Amino acid sequence: MVSNPSTKALPSLASATQHFFKEASAHLKLDPGITKILEQPQREVVVQVPLVKEDGSLEVFSGYRVQHSNARGPFKGGIRFHPSVDLDEVRGLAALMTWKCAAVNIPYGGAKGGIAVDPKTLTKRELKTLTQSFISMIMPALGPLKDIPAPDVNTSAETMGWIVAKACELAGDDVRGIVTGKPIELGGSLGRREATGKGVAVTTLRLLKWLGKDPAKMRAVVQGFGNNGSYTALYLAQAGCKIQAVSDISGGLYKESGLDIHALLEYVQTSDDHLLAGYPDATPMSNEELLKADVDVLIPAALENQITVANAEQIKAPIIIEAANAPVTPEADAILRKRGTIVVPDILANAGGVVVSYFEWVQNQQGYYWDLDTVNTRLTITMHRAFDDIYLLANEQHIPLRTAAYAIAVQRVARALEQKGVLVC
Repeated sequence: MVSNPSTKALPSLASATQHFFKEASAHLKLDPGITKILEQPQREVVVQVPLVKEDGSLEVFSGYRVQHSNARGPFKGGIRFHPSVDLDEVRGLAALMTWKCAAVNIPYGGAKGGIAVDPKTLTKRELKTLTQSFISMIMPALGPLKDIPAPDVNTSAETMGWIVAKACELAGDDVRGIVTGKPIELGGSLGRREATGKGVAVTTLRLLKWLGKDPAKMRAVVQGFGNNGSYTALYLAQAGCKIQAVSDISGGLYKESGLDIHALLEYVQTSDDHLLAGYPDATPMSNEELLKADVDVLIPAALENQITVANAEQIKAPIIIEAANAPVTPEADAILRKRGTIVVPDILANAGGVVVSYFEWVQNQQGYYWDLDTVNTRLTITMHRAFDDIYLLANEQHIPLRTAAYAIAVQRVARALEQKGVLVC
């Protein structure tokens, strides 16, 4: 079961992101005025969205859109539907998007949005109505050159299609570029669905190349077998890595000789609940056992706060690739640094999704669409360039990859602000 490994109160995603931002700011000796600007979002939109359900009852749901920074380009970030969504979480995710876009050097700022709702409690019609009502309420803040949402937790290409329909209706124009992650028929990009997992795999393989390690001799485990984790596992397996364990909310699976990822994907896609539980050709493994497995590469691709002070000392993998957002707490990160563990941070490792979202947006603006090979080639080039910049800075200055990634990202945003003259009297 993918669960929180510590009973101690854990930091919010917002506080963790702020911690690493401040660390990078101190390292850069950033101007205090710039620091103050970037410590908080530019705009926060909070709305109460009414929904008349099919049984005639009325419910009201809280919706959020936080725009952290557009210093380098339009705001960019997903929309999630989950009961835990609140303003603090969305703030943290918006800031994380700013640093992620800057780390891989694409011309976007950071935003995030969501509705505090369990989508499983609504019918499809109710969910569509709720989505479009939410978009109607925040529409003044959105636009292809202002703020471009995308799918996130419990939202999908279908959700983005609903948004496109409502946005075009409200604008009286074709504004399909207002979101990315759309269905292909509505202007979506080939390769977008698998982009985050492919980016994680590309980043992992780039690190192994820098370290002089043969992927075929690497043993890896992937915590989380959703869209992100499953594609990560698939692409690493195709590169020769032995994926010894994977997990989802139903538990974990282990096989010393390596799991057949293709067979696992087929099993998950055809099983009634679309979960790993019940797969016959592997041994059950708990989430805690997976995190502490004696392997070469650990890839947390599920939830935040999975590696904490409670289990950091027991992590055996010398390499951790953050496929999820904030899976390692700041306190645990400090322990891992002392132990010499290499941690590739989330703002680099899982940026493949926003990179291909950017490609989709470019294609929408041009009205010219690329084939899958072009998308994948450009994704790989972008991820390699970003990784190499961060890896070389880390080695040159003898700092962790996370500090280097944040330093590059923060400096790029700070320079944009300075060049706009924000501190000129």
